[in-house]
Parts: sequence; structure tokens; C-alpha cells
Amino acid sequence: MAKQKFYVVWVGRKPGVYTSWTDCQNQINQFEDAKYKSFETKASAEEAFKAGWKKHWGQGKSAGSGKGSSAPRTAYAVGEIDYNSISVDVGTSGNPGPVEYKGVDTQTGEVIFSYGPIKRGTNNLGEFLAIVHGLAYLQKLGSSKVVYSDSVNAIKWVKQKEVSSTLVRDESTAEIWTLVDRAVSWLKTNKYDNKVLKWQTKEWGEIKADYGRK
Repeated sequence: MAKQKFYVVWVGRKPGVYTSWTDCQNQINQFEDAKYKSFETKASAEEAFKAGWKKHWGQGKSAGSGKGSSAPRTAYAVGEIDYNSISVDVGTSGNPGPVEYKGVDTQTGEVIFSYGPIKRGTNNLGEFLAIVHGLAYLQKLGSSKVVYSDSVNAIKWVKQKEVSSTLVRDESTAEIWTLVDRAVSWLKTNKYDNKVLKWQTKEWGEIKADYGRK
């Protein structure tokens, strides 16, 4: 279970010290140039609030780093979930085996999109497809929301705009490879501003789109 943290909002709707990330988000979401940071203790948070943001604030660095720097509006404190996002995950029965994936609203868990099952594929290829599906979905909405995935490999493939999988290309895998090739082509021909971030399972628990098949 995550430790209790305290959140300082220096610039936001209502500056102050908050005891929950949700309350902090209410002050900073969609607030231009919001300045905020998490602290391990109430005393350190209150001290930082009094000292002002110039001494403490900067792109989610840990408290006490002493390095103030300009951070983009979308920066979030390290170790905190951006709930204004979507989360994607894959469900498999064997690896390789049948594959399905879905994307959900991170805040509510509501399923936004789903696909499958695909006859035969791998966990990482399914994760890759889920991320790209999420990016395409958000692009159509004109949304800059974050996309979370718990797959390091899939995130790397998205950034590289290519996949590196040992899954053979044959009749049994034709469906997933067709989808993957289309996804790679989409990445190479489209631009997007969305961040694709690693879901921190050890700190946050299972990703919100998890199929619960472990």
C-alpha cells in the first residue's frame, strides 16, 4: 500500500496543503501553469508551502531536490497517477495464444474500447495494439490525455515505431500481424501529443484495464 503523502499547491484554484491526490488534482487540472508537488510528511509540506514554489517546484522532482525549473502544464508529481487518462491492457490465454485488449477510463474504470479475441498472438503485441488503438482514439477526439500501459516492450515499440517480436508469420498469426502492420503504419503517418507512460504496478497495484487472469 502506498504511503500517505501530502500535496502542496502553490499555484492553482485554491493554494494550500492537501492530504489526497484527488483533492490536489481538483486544484490543478486544466489550470494553466499550476505549480504543485508531493511531500512525505505534513511538516515538510507546510514548510514548503510557506517557502514558496521557486525553492521546491520543478517537473515532479522529489521534495528537497532544491532544483527549481520550469515544468510543462501537464507534468505530474513522480509516483502519482494522472487520472485524466486512459489505461490499456491485454488479456491472453497462453503466450502465444488468443489475444484481446481494452482501454478504460483510468478514473472510473469504464471500458472505452475493446478488441478481440484475436486467434493467435503474444502479450506484447496485444499491448502494442492497445496503445496505438488508444492513441488513435484520442486523436479523433482531439484529446491530449495520457495513455498508460504496464508493458515496457510495447511502450518502447511505440516510441520506435516498430516492433521486435519472434512470433512467426503464418496462417495462424495472420490476423495479429495484419493489425500490427497497420498500427506501425499509423504511427509513422500520424502525429500525436499524448504521453505514453509506464503504469507503476508495484506502487499503484494492477492497471485499471487489467483482465485479472494472472
